[in-house]
Amino acid sequence: MRWAERLRNLSAVQEVFLLWSASFAAIVVSFLLLPKGGAKIVATVSFLYLPLWAMRRRGEDYPDYGVTLRHWKKDLKLFALACAVGAPLYLGAYVAYPALLSFLPHAWSELLSPYPAHFSFHFRLPDRFDEWVVDQLFVVALPEEFFYRGYLQTRLRDAWPRGPMFLGARLGPAFFVTAVLFALGHLAIFQVWRLAVFFPALVFAWMRERTGTILGSALFHAACNLYELILAASFFGRV
Repeated sequence: MRWAERLRNLSAVQEVFLLWSASFAAIVVSFLLLPKGGAKIVATVSFLYLPLWAMRRRGEDYPDYGVTLRHWKKDLKLFALACAVGAPLYLGAYVAYPALLSFLPHAWSELLSPYPAHFSFHFRLPDRFDEWVVDQLFVVALPEEFFYRGYLQTRLRDAWPRGPMFLGARLGPAFFVTAVLFALGHLAIFQVWRLAVFFPALVFAWMRERTGTILGSALFHAACNLYELILAASFFGRV
């Protein structure tokens, strides 16, 4: 059997893990071999276009995987709610986490956080903040949300039980496995502390299930990244 035929006969779960592995490998190789910023471009292209070969053979397109504005009002409401609840919680964790790491050996604290244990707060926006907004929304959040919550989560959800209802969304195995894959995917640039993205990934995945689109999760994803940049600039003077 030819490779093309084998690819066509993959199950949904096999397809998901093949695409995830291909994207992960591409990002690792580009991170090791390309100039700074090259891995980001490769990641964006991989997330947007790797699923296309499977989508096209089934006659599907991006709206079939949540890239649509059909529930934009609900998406915006959930986005506002997530920001209102998440911002103060994250701020508290952001302040407490470096202090907790100060009790660990220095090598451990460097491994688990990009920031020092000591900080002072002086509010400021990162340099070129308007460019960061465009970057985080269109280069980072939208491609990642399409790939993980739009495509991978949908394919796994179709293959596995839907799970129990929680706050208006059914959360089955696909919900958790997609969050794990999202976190592991962030290890492609060899920074262990990036595994912490597992926790916001649960919110992104819930929003996807709640509305049926990726608009709300993409907006919240971008907002989380921008919030992190603002906090890093304000607490540590970093962009």
